[in-house]
Parts: sequence; C-alpha cells; structure tokens
Amino acid sequence: MQNLPTTLPDWLALLESRHAETHIDMGLDRVRTVKERMGLAFSCPVIMVAGTNGKGSTCAMLEAVLLQSGYKVGLYIKPHFLDFNERARINGEMASDASLIAAFDEVEARRGDIDLTYFEFTTLAIMHLLSTSGVDVAILEVGLGGRLDAVNVIDADVSIVTSIDIDHKDYLGDTREEIGFEKAGIFRPGKPAICSDPLPPQSLIEHAEKIGADLWLLGRDFNYQGDKQQWAYGGRTQRRNSLAYPALRGANQLLNASAALAALEALRNVLPVGAQETRAGLAMVELPGRFQVLAGRPTTILDVAHNPHAAATLAQNLGNMGFHRFTYAVFGIMQDKDIDAVVAHLAPVIDHWCVTALPSPRSADPAVLAEKLQKLKPSGAKDDEFSVKTFANPAEAFADATSRAGQDDRIVVFGSFYTVAGVMAARKSSLH
Repeated sequence: MQNLPTTLPDWLALLESRHAETHIDMGLDRVRTVKERMGLAFSCPVIMVAGTNGKGSTCAMLEAVLLQSGYKVGLYIKPHFLDFNERARINGEMASDASLIAAFDEVEARRGDIDLTYFEFTTLAIMHLLSTSGVDVAILEVGLGGRLDAVNVIDADVSIVTSIDIDHKDYLGDTREEIGFEKAGIFRPGKPAICSDPLPPQSLIEHAEKIGADLWLLGRDFNYQGDKQQWAYGGRTQRRNSLAYPALRGANQLLNASAALAALEALRNVLPVGAQETRAGLAMVELPGRFQVLAGRPTTILDVAHNPHAAATLAQNLGNMGFHRFTYAVFGIMQDKDIDAVVAHLAPVIDHWCVTALPSPRSADPAVLAEKLQKLKPSGAKDDEFSVKTFANPAEAFADATSRAGQDDRIVVFGSFYTVAGVMAARKSSLH
C-alpha cells in the first residue's frame, strides 16, 4: 500500500496524474461498484440538478432558500474557481481540507483495483462527505449530461433539468433531442422530474413517461409572471406572490428560480419552506461568475458563458445595462466549443478584445481567435474604437483591459471557467 497524500493539494495532484492515464469511460458500473462497497447512501431528501446552463444558479437558489428556512444543507457544485473546497458546501460553508482528505482516503480504501477518473473519484468522495455530515437535504449538481454522470449513481427524490442546448457534442450528441435524452437520465420512476426549459425536447418527455416519472413542465405544471418590481410563482398546488427578484442578475434567472420553487413545492411535505424564507433566500443568493458585476469602476462583469445559449443571454444582459462608452472583453475559450456562434452573439457589443490562452491543453489558440475577431472590425473604425490583442494568460489580458478602460467603460470577462478563475485569482493577489 503506497503512502497516501496528507494534504489536499497533494491528493488533487495525485488524482490528476492518475486521471491523465484513465480515459473517460462513459459508464457507471465502476462508480456504482465503489459506491456499494462504501455503503454510500443518503438518509435525507436529495435534489439533483442537470442542464446545459443554469444548473449552478438553480442549486444556489435552492441552497439559499433552504438555509433561510433553518435546514442543514449539503451542496455539491462545480467546477471551482480558486479552491477545490468550493465544490463541497455544508451549511453554506466550504468543506475543510481535513474533511475532504478523510473522504478521499475512504474512496481510496474501498476502490480496490477499480480505476476511477478524477471526476468520479472526487464525486464519490464529496457525496460520501455530504451523506455522513448529518444534513437535512442534499443538492447535487450533475457535471456532464446526466444519464452517465457519476452523480447519477444516487437516486434523487426530485430531479431538475434546467436548459437543454448544444455543448459537449463529443459525449452527448449534437442535437437537442439527443442531449435531452441524456439529461433525462437523472429522472426516476414515481419521483418528481422538473424541466424548466421552455421548449423541452420530445425525447425528455418520452423518457419521463416511459419510466413513469412525475413530469413537471414549465407552462403546464408551473409558471411565473412578473413586472418591474416583483414576480410570482404558480405551481400545481402552491402560489408564491410578491417575490423579490433573485439577487443573481440576468434574463434567465426567473426560469431557474421557478424550477427551484417547483422542487420545493414537490418536497413541501418533508421540507416545508415559508413565504418569508423564500423571499429572503432569493434576495440573498450569491454565485460567483454568473453575470457577476463587481463593485467599482470601470464596471467589471464576470461570466462563465462558453456556449451559444449562454453567450446569447450574456449579450442580452449586457444590452440591458445602460450606456458604457467602450466594452473591453477578456476572452479565452476551449477549442472544442462552438466559437463562431459564441462570438457572433457578443461581437455587436464588444469594441476591444483581449484574447487569452487558457491553462488547459484544450485551450483555443489566441492567434487563431484574434484572426477571426480582426475580420469583425467595423469599416472606418479607428484604433481607439476597435482592437484585438493576444495574451499568454487571463491575468495579463485583464491587466491590459484595466489599464486602457476609462471610468465610463466596462470590462466583461467570459468564455470559460478558466478565464474567469484566472481573473479572480489575479484580483485576489492584487488585493493582498
């Protein structure tokens, strides 16, 4: 038996070095075997959330409302920006290094000769940690797809699918029907299965009916309406009126909030939640990197948008912000994304591009991106009205944008979790 790491960074480094040798084997048999050896099970209600965009926001709203209601809440959310511990939250606090190391040791002791990917190993460890922490409710965010995601070895009491759009084509298929089927894999017979996509693929509806899940569809089983001041949720048996808008900004947040409230309605006999707690939770919810507007000037917006659907939403949100003289973009993206479509949505609102490489072998080449973007230069635009520059990392790109942007300008950081994380880390180190 080799000596196991004793610090969290060493553990993560070991898992990453192993992970390089294990290709993604799309199947749950290995994870299920280790889960059974560990005796991993939840003795509380479990809410599982999948979707192309909006998963993190929906999880954060559920957590905030349930915490306001006095419940002890476990949350598994990903990826992380600065510390791995962000992925596991117990009662609103990040898990400690010590508790994560103990959970990693447990998985390692039980896996025997079974190879697990980085994601499978850490998922089992965090689910073990949450299931043994005495929580009243666990919220689990699905990583990729749903049907074959490691989280799906757990049977959820309520499953939510937020939006369905084209993203990880290599794994999930390249039509909404194929992707809808993958996401619907988290539904369970006889259990509430909530979909907040306004146009759910037929494949999702058919799968829910075939297995006998209790399907809740937006517009049929639950809906929302709102004016400038407040909004209301209407479900099968419950109405929530005069709700504050969620503290998370942006156009799609009422879809996400409605899905969260539908899940809470479905669980109201086991986890009752009052009107005041619901209002307070939505008003206080926080989630880094989702149309996150930082204090100070020039205005800086962090958004992890990396697919066409999220880019369209980001463009809409930027358009709703009021006048800014110039918009600077710190932009880095993975080469397997639909880059042309992402850029097409945002090009009309961006004047100066600071294009960056990302710390991943999948990073798109900044020089190739710059060539693409240069073609979008408006005819007759002067150098101070349009520019494209390339950088080795997000910190340098952000430093350049900050040095050029005036008080009336804004900087938008987007394209990948890595882009946003790089800027967050740079800001953190400049503050200390």
